[in-house]
Amino acid sequence: MPLSWNEIRDRSLAFTREWADECSEDAEAKSFWDSFFNVFGITRRRVASFEAPVKKGDGQGGFIDLLWKGVLLVEHKSRGKNLDRAARQAFDYFPGLKERDLPRYVLVSDFARFCLFDLDNNEQHDFTLAELPKHVRLFGFIAGYQTRSFGQQDPVNVQAAEKLGKLHDQFKAAGYDGHALEILLVRLLFCLFAEDTALFERRLFQDYLEQRTHEDGSDLGMHLAQLFQVLDTAPEKRPKALDEQLATFPYVNGQLFTEVLPIAACDRAMRETLLDCCALDWSRISPAIFGSLFQSIMDTTARRNLGAHYTSETNILKLIGPLFLDELWAEFHRIKRNRNQLFEFLKKLSKLTFFDPACGCGNFLVIAYRELRLLELEVLRQVRQNDQLLLDVFQLIGVNVDQFHGIEIEEWPARIAEVALWLTDHQMNLKVSEEFGQYFARLPLKKAPHIVNGNALKIDWNDVISAWRLSYLLGNPPFVGKHYQTKEQKAEQVEIFSGVKSASDLDYVACWYRKAAEYMGGGQQGFDSAQPTNSSLSGVEGNIRAAFVSTNSITQGEQVGILWPDLFRRGVKIHFAHRTFQWNSEARGKAAVHCVIIGFGLHVVSGKWLFDYDTPKSEPHAVKANNINPYLVDGPDVVVAKRTAPLCQVPPMRYGNKPTDNGNFILSEAEREVLIQRNPRAAHFIRPYMGSEDFINGLRRYCLWLQGVSPEELRSMPDVLVRVQNVRSFRAASSAEPTRKLAETPTLFFYISQPATQYLVVPEVSSERRKFIPIGFMSAETICSNTNYLVPNATTYHFGILSSTMHMAWTRAVCGRLKSDYRYSGSFVYNNFPWPEPSDTQRAGIESAAQAVFEVRSAFLNATLADLYDPLTMPPELVKAHHALDRAVDAAYGKTTFKTEAERVAFLFERYQQLTAPLALEGKAVKKRTRKTRQEDDSETCDA
Repeated sequence: MPLSWNEIRDRSLAFTREWADECSEDAEAKSFWDSFFNVFGITRRRVASFEAPVKKGDGQGGFIDLLWKGVLLVEHKSRGKNLDRAARQAFDYFPGLKERDLPRYVLVSDFARFCLFDLDNNEQHDFTLAELPKHVRLFGFIAGYQTRSFGQQDPVNVQAAEKLGKLHDQFKAAGYDGHALEILLVRLLFCLFAEDTALFERRLFQDYLEQRTHEDGSDLGMHLAQLFQVLDTAPEKRPKALDEQLATFPYVNGQLFTEVLPIAACDRAMRETLLDCCALDWSRISPAIFGSLFQSIMDTTARRNLGAHYTSETNILKLIGPLFLDELWAEFHRIKRNRNQLFEFLKKLSKLTFFDPACGCGNFLVIAYRELRLLELEVLRQVRQNDQLLLDVFQLIGVNVDQFHGIEIEEWPARIAEVALWLTDHQMNLKVSEEFGQYFARLPLKKAPHIVNGNALKIDWNDVISAWRLSYLLGNPPFVGKHYQTKEQKAEQVEIFSGVKSASDLDYVACWYRKAAEYMGGGQQGFDSAQPTNSSLSGVEGNIRAAFVSTNSITQGEQVGILWPDLFRRGVKIHFAHRTFQWNSEARGKAAVHCVIIGFGLHVVSGKWLFDYDTPKSEPHAVKANNINPYLVDGPDVVVAKRTAPLCQVPPMRYGNKPTDNGNFILSEAEREVLIQRNPRAAHFIRPYMGSEDFINGLRRYCLWLQGVSPEELRSMPDVLVRVQNVRSFRAASSAEPTRKLAETPTLFFYISQPATQYLVVPEVSSERRKFIPIGFMSAETICSNTNYLVPNATTYHFGILSSTMHMAWTRAVCGRLKSDYRYSGSFVYNNFPWPEPSDTQRAGIESAAQAVFEVRSAFLNATLADLYDPLTMPPELVKAHHALDRAVDAAYGKTTFKTEAERVAFLFERYQQLTAPLALEGKAVKKRTRKTRQEDDSETCDA
């Protein structure tokens, strides 16, 4: 057990006095350094050797004055000698040391002066013997204290993954695999971390391996098995004749070492790799990255891309901050001057419970636990400050790992989550020790986190922790879009959402929202999702607060209409939300994931907060909201459902023409020229063809448009006939019946919507960087592809409304997304858009402003729409024209200014609600009349 800092300081003062007046000849050096180590409660001969032989950089032999392998190298000179020369001599020994024995610190001294080199942090500290007590904390590494800041980019993280990964591969190649290997690696992780963080004596594990196992590794497995047994045995129950070195290991408990594993057959290479692992500084690795670390160990591909699995602490804090942490800190600041309230607050912290029903390797639980302990530490500081006579702060420490619960479908990550929480607990205990000057540890482990290995969608969450006891539900459930789900996942989703129409179109993450709602509401088994219910329904009085990281898809497009009405019927209310942001990944080439965070519960909260992002990569800014709806905007809880016709009196929008041709109808410019050259009559059947990318970027493509072609004409164009035959074969081989059926008409597009007159084009996908989706008119001669939407019979007025900021605000709120790009939808965006009801004068004003936009665009003949609407290259004249158009459109809505887009969207949702309310009432009346008619029909039948 490390000495307290108070004891170390007192000993350093005594050491300074003792050696200030000594003769300090070279013969005294050993005594000097023995006394120096004793300051920190360490017996020097147990960790470090004098006169360690080594080959210097010049190939000559030499002796290191004092070497603590992997930790400290000391070069000592007589009083008054040149310390710079001593430092050069010390570093000259490095080439002769094994990599794992290279020190992290170099210390040179002449009795009166010290120069300490911290090689990890690239720092140098110079001070005199008299100043040692002021600098004694620099030597905390000797006592076992080390204050670390953790970062995912710390090179030791990658080194640890590589070394343990190599060890994993060696064991696996030797036939030691599966469950036994997973548990073995978890135990080794614990031991490696323990000896670098004062759970074990420094180098205790490494020295045992070096000194007690054969160099050929033949007995390594046996010694590890014996060590694990010792770690699981209380001191009073250990054999009296137990090896002294083994007896030094502490009792761990916690069931971590209880299971008896098969003894591994090891070799020299495996022993060397394990010793190389020991040489790493495991105190530099945050338990928050253990999950990423070990996922990479088990997967050689992932090992090269460690960041791909890493959930950044920044993103985790985005969730736990508004969920509970911010509120707890605010409460602490309110009561920190009140002694009694502080004690009650400490009790409150110790009774809070946390549950992650998809915990993986425990990242969210680990960070939540760490932050709760840091808050507790700040409370303890305040308690000590308020009450200087308080003798034992440690008796007030109540937060522990048994407050944390999780479910994980795979055993390996579940065990990592447990160990990561224990090790985080120890790190926080070290912080407490350093703060209050006395060592505090929880060994043997008496409490454990509750991590269940199982399928969260099949387990009753009350079996993990009763909903009546839970405070906070949190996590990052698996996303998995509908096209990527396994058969098992699809079956689970159908079962979870029994009775919900089109539930199979939801992302897999939606299952956790449904389970959470049932869990918080007391587990309403057999709940009829088709029937409305009291929104205050809650079997736990609505006390649980929840927050999940999710795909942004569940807040966009069609998934909103499937998921959220069901959640609202169960009483769910959104408390806070982070709108779309990019989920951080450090892996090169890893696709960005665009996520949202949704905080929710079954109770009303007074302060609702939206965290918005200018771009998915930017920092969030918080905006207070009156209500947060499923689109994560401040507006009423309305859900925009798919419509087959527009809500307002405007021309219908159609999907573009879909070829389903395996590319046989589509031609590049070069292909068009060749085809016409070989088949001159084909020129009559080739039309300009335009997809969204063509339209926006000014690209030219063509297509075969064979409507009305006669058999004689077709046979006169052999190359065209070959393409038609290819279309027929492609469709006939399809697994979809509608596609196979249309193999009978291979000369025609699969779906045809081409107007006979000019039409308005709206690209289906457009970059989120653009303030406006580029739209425009196109002649009937140009075939519009299915990557666009088209509006026949549209006017300049319609163009003006669809090109306005008002329509873009609605689009951004309601449309689906492809990553973060806009994914327009006729049935969701256009058909539900609440158009204004302008006067003749207002309508004319919109048409005039829209025409001005056209005129500015036409002035830039060589610019594409991509150029014109890129935020960096958009001409000032066009910006000005759009501002004028916005003023005209806003006036038609009866508004002159909107301070923010959120205000604009809230206005549109209110208008949408007004427009749809009469339709809803009419629908109910129709249903009533229908039921009545059916009853009358039944009655007549009975009378007959």
